[in-house]
This record gives sequence, C-alpha cells and structure tokens, in this order.
Amino acid sequence: MSKPPADPMRSFAAVMAATLLLEVVVVLLSMPVVANLGSGLATWQGVLVGALALALLLTCAVLRKPWGIWAAAGLQAVMIVCWVALPALGILGLVFGLVWTILLWMRWDVARRMAEGTLPSQQAAANTEPESTGD
Repeated sequence: MSKPPADPMRSFAAVMAATLLLEVVVVLLSMPVVANLGSGLATWQGVLVGALALALLLTCAVLRKPWGIWAAAGLQAVMIVCWVALPALGILGLVFGLVWTILLWMRWDVARRMAEGTLPSQQAAANTEPESTGD
C-alpha cells in the first residue's frame, strides 16, 4: 500500500511560517536602529517594533486557518504604513511585501495546477495506479 502524495498546500503553510519567523528576526534586528536613530526603545517607536514582531510571531500559529494567510499579508501592509513612524520598518515592509506577493502568486499557481491535475506528483500517482482489466 503506497502512502498518499504530499499536500503542496501544507508545504506552503510551512514556507510561509518560516518566512514569518525570518521576518520576526529581521524586525527585531531593527531595534538598534530605533535605539540610535529613533527616540529610544522605551518610547512608542520601540513599542511599535516589539508589537509588530509579536504580531508576526503570533500569525505563524494561524497560517493554516483560511484567514491566516490574509492576516500575514495585512501585516505586510501595516509594515509599509509604518514608514511614517520608522522608515526602516517601511523599507522592510516593501521587501517582505514583495516576498509575500511572490509566495501568494506561487500558492495561486500551485492551486490552479492542482485543479487542472498537472502537478508532477499527480502525474506520478496517475502512472503508478494499476490498470483495470475490465472483467
């Protein structure tokens, strides 16, 4: 008995969670920028960076929910809007916004190809199925 092929959408959730974790690390690395160029870590700018990092981290837990991916994409928009408060966060928002745009496009493309039945894993499964003898 062969095991069923892997679900590509589960793999996408893992890739998106890893991207969010990377983004959390990068946002937290902007803390020295806030400390040196901003008004300090104990001010609203420091709280903004910390709250954004926490929101990104918590979003990892809800990525498998239907609205989780859109929550993650919405946080990218929030980061871009943060340009007003901290230009460094706005630049990070643009960079990660581009990454999320690419990830969402790839997810859409895989879903389309799954619906058409043209994924390589679907082709391999079709080639290994036993043929019926018609008896």
